[in-house]
Amino acid sequence: MAKKSMIARDVKRKKMVERFSDRRAALMAAFHAAKDPMERLEIHRKIQGLPRNSAPNRVRNRCWATGKPRGVYRDFGLCRNQLRERAHKGELPGVVKSSW
Repeated sequence: MAKKSMIARDVKRKKMVERFSDRRAALMAAFHAAKDPMERLEIHRKIQGLPRNSAPNRVRNRCWATGKPRGVYRDFGLCRNQLRERAHKGELPGVVKSSW
């Protein structure tokens, strides 16, 4: 189980990304559309003025069962250990152990 403070920090970041996504997307579109270097610099400063945790690349994929940050399968949202346990129990429909 991951530290509760780390899980809470990640939840806080997800909320902040959601709150600022429209503003950040509009600024990024304006940045890429701008041709004048001074205009681009001004837009870039506005992007830098947004909260750091509002950037989507600061959100970490975590297992929803344990909160572990590593070895997480995106399709299931589970870490490798939980994926294995739940697949053996038959809690994941369509997942079978391979053998050949």
